[in-house]
Amino acid sequence: MSGVWDVKRDDERDHWVLDPLVSVGPLRFGMSPDEVMAALHAGPGSCSRGSLGVVVLSYRRLTAYFRAECLYCVAIDALVGPQVTVDGTTLVGRVPSEVEQWVWDYVDRHDAELRYSPGADPHLVDLGLVVRAQRAGDVALTRPLFLGERVDDVWHYVPIEEWRGF
Repeated sequence: MSGVWDVKRDDERDHWVLDPLVSVGPLRFGMSPDEVMAALHAGPGSCSRGSLGVVVLSYRRLTAYFRAECLYCVAIDALVGPQVTVDGTTLVGRVPSEVEQWVWDYVDRHDAELRYSPGADPHLVDLGLVVRAQRAGDVALTRPLFLGERVDDVWHYVPIEEWRGF
């Protein structure tokens, strides 16, 4: 029996790689909702209209956000989503402080630009990566967001629906 807070082990997850600002796993930024569902080998998903005309496609493992029918933001579910690797490091379903330390180390190694959202989420601008947290029972685990372009003001770029969740 599976519980609502059960977290998949890494060996139970699909494994994806980030190509910054281009793709995350099989999802290329700019895809249509139908192309995303086909890439995920999934049947019809749950699409809804979000704020400011954003289309939200919620699939068990992730949430995809579209503007003008083009994929521009992907949030990976911390509990059951695919594991995404960046620069040799896994980012999904991890302790947030460990990933934040990786972020700081990445900044030092690559002289990368680091910003924080108003909610204190680390944002590696050049990777299009925002490290958020998601509740998993009594703990929080990383729920990374991947963006399709370099963004200075992540708070207004990411749909408000994403900021509401924890």
